[in-house]
Amino acid sequence: MTELFSKIKEVTELDGIAGYEGQVRDFLRQKMEPCVDRIETDGLGGIFGIKESKADNAPSILVAAHMDEVGFMVSQIKENGCFGVVAIGGWNPLVISSQRFTLYTRQGQAIPVVSGSLPPHFLKGANGSSQLPSVDDMVFDAGFTDKAEAQAFGVSPGDIIVPQSQTILTANQKNIISKAWDNRYGVLMVTELLEALKDQPLANKLIAGANVQEEVGLRGARVSTNKFDPELFFAVDCSPAGDINGGQGAIGQGTLVRFYDPGHIMLKNMRDFLLSTAEEAGVKYQYYCGKGGTDAGAAHLQNQGVPSTTIGVCARYIHSHQSLYAMDDFLEAQAYLQAIVKKLDRSTVDLIKKY
Repeated sequence: MTELFSKIKEVTELDGIAGYEGQVRDFLRQKMEPCVDRIETDGLGGIFGIKESKADNAPSILVAAHMDEVGFMVSQIKENGCFGVVAIGGWNPLVISSQRFTLYTRQGQAIPVVSGSLPPHFLKGANGSSQLPSVDDMVFDAGFTDKAEAQAFGVSPGDIIVPQSQTILTANQKNIISKAWDNRYGVLMVTELLEALKDQPLANKLIAGANVQEEVGLRGARVSTNKFDPELFFAVDCSPAGDINGGQGAIGQGTLVRFYDPGHIMLKNMRDFLLSTAEEAGVKYQYYCGKGGTDAGAAHLQNQGVPSTTIGVCARYIHSHQSLYAMDDFLEAQAYLQAIVKKLDRSTVDLIKKY
């Protein structure tokens, strides 16, 4: 597990929000190049490794993570040197206040920032109670004296602000606490998949990599699915765990069979294939009914329709500085993804697509 923790630490401590995924894209390029026949990018910055097949009439399979994590963007510099922001991705306002972030200027300089909050001393007029803050009202503070000093350090509207968090092991050595497991989980899944299959011939043309801008509306998946025109699409993404509150999705209970979310319903033939593959491979899995969406929701509506699904795990407290998740779940999901890709020959894909 020591090696896996090191890999997870490396990828989760990268910084990259929607539109600014460069650190993650560079990581993927370095890891994928030795394992594939070629690398291709799309016009928004998605990056994919192509592994060709020698099989006749090999089906084309797209496996896609997404590179971006949630964060913020500077919308204005106030006269007192603090920043107004716009959220990039979904945030619960309760987890934003009094947290450390990193602001990246146009020149690439990293500036430490803290999100503002009201101490209880200033709430006495409201009987000591506080109201739920609005993201639009949040102030981010780098300690600058005024607007001119912030500008002198290179800060300008449009600069990105990313959660600052160290990746650590829990005391029982089973779980990890970090930022950005949504979706650096998927990024690591893709690199581990390609490394495992590096010298193995496949009965399908495998296109594996990561999209951009998932957290702001599944944008990159539309572009990559249109570019590569796959017969099947597999999103690789992390979902919120509901185990603390009595809902679906428990850490340590294996990969997810995500049969429904508001933007995607798993097709019957895909469901049958996934369940039989998991059972044959001895993969530990759990059923999951999603409340949010993944890139599968965008991909399945492209071209003439692309049967899609999500190969996922769950984590507690996602879209915050400190998500908590199980290393064993990653191993189960990786075994699952490898088993799926290895089975996808022409006849199997035709069966999934048969109506």
